[in-house]
Amino acid sequence: MNPFDSISSEDEAVIEYDDGDFHVVKPGAYVICAVTGARIPLRALKYWSVDRQEPYADASAALKAIRG
Repeated sequence: MNPFDSISSEDEAVIEYDDGDFHVVKPGAYVICAVTGARIPLRALKYWSVDRQEPYADASAALKAIRG
């Protein structure tokens, strides 16, 4: 059984972001980009800030967040 099988596509995950990895605090299918507001499927999550504890949809969104 895949751990994602029992998660509804409507459930937002709660994540703890670490250097090079993240940990699921509350299971879900996606997180919300802190810059764009887009849904990011956990399988596609590649960009986040450890200091700000927030996810980004792509490199451009991450750069916007860093620049303020």
